Amino acid sequence: MVERILENFCNVLRLLLGVLIAVLAIPVGMQVLARYTGIIPVYLWTEELATFIFVWAVMIGSTIAVWEGTHFDVRVMPDAKRPFSKLLQDGFVLVMVTGFAILFAVYGIEYAKFGSIQNSPMMRANMLITHISVPIAGAVWTLFAGFRLFQAFAAYRHGPKETS
Repeated sequence: MVERILENFCNVLRLLLGVLIAVLAIPVGMQVLARYTGIIPVYLWTEELATFIFVWAVMIGSTIAVWEGTHFDVRVMPDAKRPFSKLLQDGFVLVMVTGFAILFAVYGIEYAKFGSIQNSPMMRANMLITHISVPIAGAVWTLFAGFRLFQAFAAYRHGPKETS
């Protein structure tokens, strides 16, 4: 049940990421047209908008990667064969991811507060728009990595079939 809810949430994030990447093509395309063809005038706000969208795309993409287990995990040793060794190997990575995710979530709040007192130079948009992505991503990383850690313990206790 919990896994299905989190998977659906991740599907929403995948859809949102696709929309953000599609929308990112608009200001970037305008920048290319303005700089290299002269068809349209140079709009400086397009650079800021592209940066805002890019920051959110990176943070959302990283949360999806944590859910899929494809981020923050570099294998320098072969995959463990025994259940306890696999738990130690996967558990170490997930504990580290969860620890850093908690740091991002907690200290990201101060970072977001700092952003809330600033405005972007061209668009005059409040910088909270991008700064809030850090604690949000940290919270979602914590949720996803914590659930994966729970799954790793369940797989060790009950075998690989039992996950939730």
